[in-house]
Amino acid sequence: MPRADHRPSRRAFLDVTGAMVAAGLTAGCTSVSAQPGRHGPTAAATPTPVAATGRHQAGITLPQPAQPNLLALVADLGATVAAGPLLAELGQTIRTLTAGTDRRLLGLPPGDLTVTVGVGPRLVRTAGAALPGAADLPRFSRERIAPRARGGDLLLQICASDALLLPVAAAALLDQAGDRIHERWRQSARRGTNVPLGNGLTAPRNPLGFIDGIVGPHTAAEQRRDLWLAGPPAVAGGTLAVLRRMELDLPRFAALSAAQQEAVFGRRRASGVPLSGGPVASGPDLGAKTPDGRYVVPADAHVRRANPTVVGAGLMLRRSYGTDDPAPGLLFISFQNDLRTFTATLTHMDTSDALLPFTTTTASATFLILPGFDRQHPLGSQLFG
Repeated sequence: MPRADHRPSRRAFLDVTGAMVAAGLTAGCTSVSAQPGRHGPTAAATPTPVAATGRHQAGITLPQPAQPNLLALVADLGATVAAGPLLAELGQTIRTLTAGTDRRLLGLPPGDLTVTVGVGPRLVRTAGAALPGAADLPRFSRERIAPRARGGDLLLQICASDALLLPVAAAALLDQAGDRIHERWRQSARRGTNVPLGNGLTAPRNPLGFIDGIVGPHTAAEQRRDLWLAGPPAVAGGTLAVLRRMELDLPRFAALSAAQQEAVFGRRRASGVPLSGGPVASGPDLGAKTPDGRYVVPADAHVRRANPTVVGAGLMLRRSYGTDDPAPGLLFISFQNDLRTFTATLTHMDTSDALLPFTTTTASATFLILPGFDRQHPLGSQLFG
């Protein structure tokens, strides 16, 4: 369920973070990080710090692979709050948190902590109605979304290998914002174990047991074409994000045979190989047929209905995280430089995708992920001055 408005006080901040630290010390928590080429995190691993500043914000393509734990926090700005000064303060707080110099981190090592900030369509329109990110996300089928779980002005995507860092960093950011923002909803989530795909790429399994995020803009050329915004200058280096929280009908999916589950996705469950054969990372042969004339990859298989070539849209950098509160499900995040990439894909899926009947969307939003920042160019300064 969406959370009530959150107006953090310093006392509330200390209560929340103090309790989290005590719980972590009692449990003996340690930071872990999945590394390229490994099948999963190692307890003794030390996460490599991720620079908060640069042309692009951290938490999208860096680190690689993505950290296993995420907290997405969606909020609104007060009616009279100026976005520019608030974003600049949040950017400064992100720098001190990731550097480990912010006292509100309570001495916890930041490890590979990243915070990625996006602004919703309402705020983008105040800077320019024609700017990328100014359009609201349309409504689709199979949605059961409360008003407070649709849309929003501000996204804070907080990721780390150490799950203990997420609520502590969120409390620090909310403390910095004070009563200038009002929380709509938040979602904690985690990624599955990374599976090697070849060519140095890895991807995790989703809660349905299948490897997720195989297709995407992985090369620098693909990212320039489909991920990063090239202009106007106020948004260059940013991207567009879509968040969709879904409940999954896990018992009904689990009742299917392995072959039926593979027909839903169009890939082998164990390996991720397309039903038409070939390497894991290769696209399926959608024209391949059985001797009796049936498509090897079923007509309603997810990999066919969501295929960029079939849809006629670009590639999405997709992330899927498992959730168990408020219900077992999935937090889906995609990054792309054209909102149509997502809307055209889901519209195509809506007509006939075997995966959708197992999902119900309970939260939905889109955000302009701001360009990167540094000391000379505060977060959001290109867009809001």
